[in-house]
Amino acid sequence: MDLTLLVTLLLPADQALPFDEVSKDVPEESKVQKQNDTDGVCVFKCLLNRDTECCRVGKESILITLGYNSALLKFESPTDLSSFSSTLKRCRNEKKESSVFNQRTEEASAVQYFQFYGCISQQQNMMQDFVRTATYHRAILQNHIDFRDKVVLDVGCGSGILSFFAVQAGARRVYAVEASSVAQYAEMLVKNNHLSDKIIVVPGKIEDISLPEAVDVIISEPMGYMLFNERMLESYLHSKKWLKANGMMFPTFGDIHLAPFSDEQLYMEHYSRANFWYQQSFYGVNLSSLRGAAMDEYFRQPIVDTFDIRILMARTVKYTVNFVDAEEADLHRVEIPFVFQLTQSGLVHGLAFWFDVAFVGSLVTVWLSTAPTEPLTHWYQVRCLLHTPLFAKEGETLSGKVLFVANRRQSYDIQIVALVNQTGFRSGNILDLKNPFFRFA
Repeated sequence: MDLTLLVTLLLPADQALPFDEVSKDVPEESKVQKQNDTDGVCVFKCLLNRDTECCRVGKESILITLGYNSALLKFESPTDLSSFSSTLKRCRNEKKESSVFNQRTEEASAVQYFQFYGCISQQQNMMQDFVRTATYHRAILQNHIDFRDKVVLDVGCGSGILSFFAVQAGARRVYAVEASSVAQYAEMLVKNNHLSDKIIVVPGKIEDISLPEAVDVIISEPMGYMLFNERMLESYLHSKKWLKANGMMFPTFGDIHLAPFSDEQLYMEHYSRANFWYQQSFYGVNLSSLRGAAMDEYFRQPIVDTFDIRILMARTVKYTVNFVDAEEADLHRVEIPFVFQLTQSGLVHGLAFWFDVAFVGSLVTVWLSTAPTEPLTHWYQVRCLLHTPLFAKEGETLSGKVLFVANRRQSYDIQIVALVNQTGFRSGNILDLKNPFFRFA
């Protein structure tokens, strides 16, 4: 729940800042009303929730920050201040406990996550991914009849670029929801582009915020490495509580592809990283006792990079998530069985992964692909090594499964089991998707 408070600025009306100046950076839902009472004190109502910055000042006052400005709340007695503080604390605790997002996410992970996406530089990195941005633009604009005069929800809007695309396609109103501090920059872009009557920036998590109406279309860019990383897909699915019956979702479904690969150079390169810890006299210190731990950690790292498709040893296996039908719980544990018939002989060093998403509109279906055969995106591809390579011949079958188990660090633990059916040779690995190795750098 959110707590709505009537805040009194402690300045006479002739000395107080104009209300528009005080509240220019306050979220729209906070700027409820302003009036002058008979004593000439400026009064306005604002929304104070668990994310609002505030601190105690002396024995009778609390300082709260609203956008770029601050307001001082002075109470008549320490008892009143204590009562207010208790109410606020209770409100914050209840909000934290009831939040679906907070139940599934460690606080430290969430802080790091929203700080990362609050950076303009990171927004620029994503916006400059031509494949990503141009595909979204094409998917929305070429299906303009799905957006014309419609109410749209943009989940995790970032800079708000998808919201602008929706308005270009004719949307009547867009609710742009963003939990990181970049929401303030999205608001600046909206105002500077004179679209405040069309795009409403809503600061907060989709799991926590409220909207005044249901929406016709939900748009978002919720994909992470290997499709599932960062667990934003769950927030995307959660947002369907605001979607009208027969409403549309852009993207509509996602496919994750996997295939076995052979890459001796990659395997030896990864293996050799641990040799640093084999030194017995590093400035006079024997490091060798940590080599085993280092090897375990390095092999738990999925490798983010790109590769030549000639290293692939079989046709891909595909696993589909239909965002229209899927529930959040469906993504807590994702099991992908596989059977590959090998098209070449050699050592299987691991499995390669990439994903595609489809925007199924009324006029056209547009695909965004991160395949190694397509132009490179900021998602690259991901490869997961087996602890021990498996030798297999052309025509033999490699079977097993990949299991994604969600964790509270906004990521997944990945378990791989693989078997060469004709020989009985088997191998596997357990990897930490939260801690990938970025080889492309």
